[in-house]
Amino acid sequence: MNVWPKSQALLKNNEKWIPGGVVSLNRKSDPNICFTKGRGSRVWDLEGNEYIDYQAGFAASFLGHNDPDINRAVQESFSQDMVLMGAGPTDLEGKFAELFCSSVPSVDSIQITTTGSEATYHAIRIARTVTKKDHIIVMQGGYNGWHNDVACNVISALADVGERVSPGEYPFDSLSAGIPDAHKSLVHIINYNDLDSVRYVLKRYPVACLILEPILQNIGIVKPLPGYLQGLRQLADENGFLLIFDEVKTGFRHAIGGYQSISGVTPDLSTFGKAVANGYPMGVIGGKKKYMDHFVHPERDQRALIAGTYNAFPLTTVAAIATLKKLSSPEHQVYQHINKLGKMLEDGLNTIFSTLDKPYYLARQGSAYCMYFMDHAPVDFHDIVKNHDFAFDKNYRIKLIEKGIFNFPLPIKQGSISFAHTEKDIEITLEKTQDVVNEMSMQYYPA
Repeated sequence: MNVWPKSQALLKNNEKWIPGGVVSLNRKSDPNICFTKGRGSRVWDLEGNEYIDYQAGFAASFLGHNDPDINRAVQESFSQDMVLMGAGPTDLEGKFAELFCSSVPSVDSIQITTTGSEATYHAIRIARTVTKKDHIIVMQGGYNGWHNDVACNVISALADVGERVSPGEYPFDSLSAGIPDAHKSLVHIINYNDLDSVRYVLKRYPVACLILEPILQNIGIVKPLPGYLQGLRQLADENGFLLIFDEVKTGFRHAIGGYQSISGVTPDLSTFGKAVANGYPMGVIGGKKKYMDHFVHPERDQRALIAGTYNAFPLTTVAAIATLKKLSSPEHQVYQHINKLGKMLEDGLNTIFSTLDKPYYLARQGSAYCMYFMDHAPVDFHDIVKNHDFAFDKNYRIKLIEKGIFNFPLPIKQGSISFAHTEKDIEITLEKTQDVVNEMSMQYYPA
């Protein structure tokens, strides 16, 4: 039964003018739902249905949809007739940069982009400039953007990448046509939490950098094993490659200093996005000054280009400044609030699923979580593919959506609590989840 006919009709009409009907095909899902309004923890679709939202624009709206403090700052900027001239610096980019660098201890200086993908692109370019090497290492199950170096190997089929190999690497499972084979040969895909495979690649290729999400948050919540990130730091120092933390998702969602401030491991370069401006379009690349200064190196063959007409667009930069101020405000205590809600949701879900005759594991880092239908915390992509019940997960997500609880309807995708969520939201979510589990228990395990 089609319960979202208006959304379906909109998609069909869009397809006349937009290939696929959606301008970012990562948004296309089954069921297809068009959302028209968001406020705080709630969103409304074209049919008028209301949902408690745990998608949050792929975790971007950390403070909640249309946060009043951020929107007020943006609205006030309209009256000031701010302009981006394409000539000279702006005061806003300097204010934001100072605030950002004071927030993230590992970052000496930054450059601003419009998207996270641009930020990771520039980070890899700097690494190749600094090291004079071409090869890079990325993670199976990680997502670092849309460009040729990293558009590969997120949720792969085993038929495409093969069974687990360690030490070793996996074939380039491209997310896109149009990537030259010669370029693919420079990219080496290994599993997360596998230091032996890093060493394997280092023995065979001149590696410029290793880029990874410090927690894999595009296949749920996969945390580093004890010593893993420290081991990467040591291998980078010993072998002369740059360690890049892609904190586009983990960044300000877990701590004002990024997940790196929690792990205690300092990368050479970092990329940020999403929560940095509460969903306004911004990416950031930052790191050690000796590397960042390659953007302005006096010698041409050591200078990395960065350009973008809309970099530090005034409305976005105003939103980012307001976001960082709110995140660090003792008055709002953002992280205390979302961690409390995260623990409340975790405890409730564990209680509910303990009654279901099925393996499960709730993985959580602060406000980000994922329910796996397997009996242990996942350590890498292959662990999930071999042990997680994807069909059950899909059914579970759709039933929650039908009851007004929205998680992205694709198995193993992260759920995100926002600062705008309340204890009442969590209570309602748990009540609806209990209803879904009861229904699924009867469906899968009838008396």
